[in-house]
Amino acid sequence: MVPATAGAGAGRPPAGPVAMLALAQLYVRDVPALRPPGRADLLQVLWCPFDHRPTGLPRTALFWRSVTAVAEILTAPPEPAAVQYDDYVPEPCLLAPEQVTEYPVAAELEPDLRAEVRAWSARQAVAAAPGSTGAGGGDDAYYDRELAVSPGWKVGGLPSWSATDPRPLHCCACGSRMQPMLTVASYEWQPNGPGWIPYEDRAAAAAPTGYPAPATPTMIGLAGGCNQQIYACPASPDHPHAELLQ
Repeated sequence: MVPATAGAGAGRPPAGPVAMLALAQLYVRDVPALRPPGRADLLQVLWCPFDHRPTGLPRTALFWRSVTAVAEILTAPPEPAAVQYDDYVPEPCLLAPEQVTEYPVAAELEPDLRAEVRAWSARQAVAAAPGSTGAGGGDDAYYDRELAVSPGWKVGGLPSWSATDPRPLHCCACGSRMQPMLTVASYEWQPNGPGWIPYEDRAAAAAPTGYPAPATPTMIGLAGGCNQQIYACPASPDHPHAELLQ
């Protein structure tokens, strides 16, 4: 739990502690990119359903555990008395991890390479179908949205840098450059960006009828469709993690 007085933003938290919500549970056997401490093989991520200063994001807490040491499982986890936004309450769903190849966004490329990418991206945009992310886009738009950084929830990978310019984050405990650990996404993919839509979801994406929609299985919504990125220190998993809105 976290103190309710830590909340900030449009909603007011109730008096007293606020129960944190389960956000993600990841097993190392399913996601080898995780770097657990010691013999831990399970990562549990919780968050408070209220915005917190200074990030203006729900505050997260990371817990590393060993599956064999988990004795009692709560069938009814505690729920907060109130939440700031309904979009901060995750819809339970199962993960289907897959490994994908990413490339840095154009803003992180060396100038000469970025110029080549811009020229290539412009050619692709001209040939893109009307209504797609590339159609009518100039500069880096097609490359960034269709090829560079994958959308959706992910472990590790590369940051999108959609809200700020690229900048390193450093551990407050040792100064090491922190690495992306987990991306909490508002959307798994955008309907007008067909390149990242999984093959098994394309029929549903073309004529969505279910609830939640295929692109928003967790029903999480952050700042108008942005992502919350959690960064970890590569020197020690015990060092404090950092959060960034992108």
